[in-house]
Amino acid sequence: MGILEAIVYGIVQGATEFLPISSTAHIRIVPSLLGWQDPGASFTAVIQLGTLLAVLIYFGKDLSKTFMGWLGSLTDKSKRNTLEAKIGWGIVIGTLPIVIFGFAFKDQIKSAEVRSLYVIAFMLIFMGVVLALAERVGKRQRSFEDLTVKDGIWVGLWQAVALIPGASRSGSTITGALFGGLDRPTAARFSFLLSVPSILAAGMLEVVQERDGLMSAGVVPVVVASVVSFFVGYAAIAFLMKMLQTKSTAGFIVYRIALGIALLVMLQQGVLTPTTGIATEAPAVSTQAP
Repeated sequence: MGILEAIVYGIVQGATEFLPISSTAHIRIVPSLLGWQDPGASFTAVIQLGTLLAVLIYFGKDLSKTFMGWLGSLTDKSKRNTLEAKIGWGIVIGTLPIVIFGFAFKDQIKSAEVRSLYVIAFMLIFMGVVLALAERVGKRQRSFEDLTVKDGIWVGLWQAVALIPGASRSGSTITGALFGGLDRPTAARFSFLLSVPSILAAGMLEVVQERDGLMSAGVVPVVVASVVSFFVGYAAIAFLMKMLQTKSTAGFIVYRIALGIALLVMLQQGVLTPTTGIATEAPAVSTQAP
């Protein structure tokens, strides 16, 4: 992988990880259109560590209070009803669904069939429609101070949907949070906090399991993509948090549906094939030119 490709992947990852438009979909679509090799689920999981750092810095105060509140609740029963403890336990329990389903279907998730552009196109459209429904029926009456452990469980179940390429982790969790009655800023804020354990676990697991393939591609491209994804991801978080103070997710809904339809048209016309760019035998990150 060249430096230019690494920069492009870093920009795409950082810009789409936290916006409800699916980073996995864009990481698959971009190389397909440019004729590059699909970087694979492992590469995507590793450069997500760059965007994870963006979350840790942007929400450092929230995460610190939540962790200390959760830690204190382990030994002091009187602290278990604090907001920080509730959010902490919500994140811990809410992370379990994506971990359980992730391990149970890890082979299918990385398969060419599941990473097919048809699957991605369908999920872009389907989850766009579901997000639109959540915007319409969600009461949006509950703020960050109203979060409970049940919210963590509920939104955590929605997060597991993001294992399907094209669903979008942030899109799925924000959708679930809106259905749960949370206001838009709180939905996004909790979505980011909930993302920390799953992104960290997925990234570190891939580093260990796919270290040979990643190292064969060269450390530099992986590092470059991760650094770029950090800076772009931080900007994306700031943009979304500010936007949701006054606006809905309508723009993202329209974009998702339009992109999904455009993708289906390109597939039907033969511009792209369902598995364009997917390496079936080579490592997830290949040193060979496409």
